[in-house]
Amino acid sequence: MEHARPLPAYLINRYHGWKATTYAENKGWYARLAEDGQHPRSMVIACCDSRVHVTTIFGADQGEIFIHRNIANLVPSYSPDGNQHGTSAAIEYAVTALKVAHLIVLGHSGCGGVEGCYNMCSGHAPELEEPGSFIGRWMDILRPGFERLEDGDDATRKRALEKTSVIVSLENLMSFPFVASAVENETLSLHGLWNDIGDGSLEVYDPKQGGFSAI
Repeated sequence: MEHARPLPAYLINRYHGWKATTYAENKGWYARLAEDGQHPRSMVIACCDSRVHVTTIFGADQGEIFIHRNIANLVPSYSPDGNQHGTSAAIEYAVTALKVAHLIVLGHSGCGGVEGCYNMCSGHAPELEEPGSFIGRWMDILRPGFERLEDGDDATRKRALEKTSVIVSLENLMSFPFVASAVENETLSLHGLWNDIGDGSLEVYDPKQGGFSAI
């Protein structure tokens, strides 16, 4: 493929730094991971946002968490229509093959994808309404969440939609037969979290209270 180029120097240097320190000090652990395969207890569905560093938040090492990222940490509803579904495939693998015990949806503050959905549904982002907008069609998953928002100022409603994205994804997870079955058999539990990037706080969704509360 003629358009591929060499890796930037700063990434090469960082790799060599990692290989000479972290890897060198834990060769046995990496060898074990390579030989035994992965056995994560949890899957986290997080946003692509570079500020949301899942392994750092939970102090996790390699092999501990199966992570899937997409725009706005969304889960589509179960739809085996023959199209390519990266998120659905990751969920299927985590639940049926890896048999994770916990499936976590992690939302966050200042989510650009959620803001795009908010603007699109408010009529202020016509470019996202175009059939050819991958972002817009992906954010259609969150339209039902936008319709649930209570009245208020834009900032408050956008923050609410960030948390609603987590709830919508949890609801859609239960539309997958293998997820619903695992939940009903108590071999899998679902969790909804929201992270404030600025102050580092983490909130958990409590369905009994119908909202999020700080951990």
